[in-house]
Amino acid sequence: MNPILSTCPVCQERLSITRLHCRNCDTTIEGHFDLGRFGRLNADQFAFLETFIRCEGKLSRMEPEMGMSYPTLRSRLNEIISAMGFPVDPDIGRISDDERHRILDELASGKLSSEEAMRFLEGD
Repeated sequence: MNPILSTCPVCQERLSITRLHCRNCDTTIEGHFDLGRFGRLNADQFAFLETFIRCEGKLSRMEPEMGMSYPTLRSRLNEIISAMGFPVDPDIGRISDDERHRILDELASGKLSSEEAMRFLEGD
């Protein structure tokens, strides 16, 4: 079975589903159906979400698997959030300057390992 296309291959506009069919009883339903917000995503964005879910939403766990840096992964996630029609808050995942200095001070004093500090600094 072919994957569902969400955008027109000719003009790139969103496609509308107009027919549903049951292969078991041969029932066909016609109308206008929407795939919802997930219908706005392309194949690469779906693949990203599958990895995101498999890694339990931890971008730091996605880094080695996808071979991308944390900022790149964060940017891709923001693109998906936007594509789904949700507002993207550029400050989500960012920490304050005071918090950053506190983390670096704890790293310097040995209270945090470098791995822990990186995790906190990346907002993960």
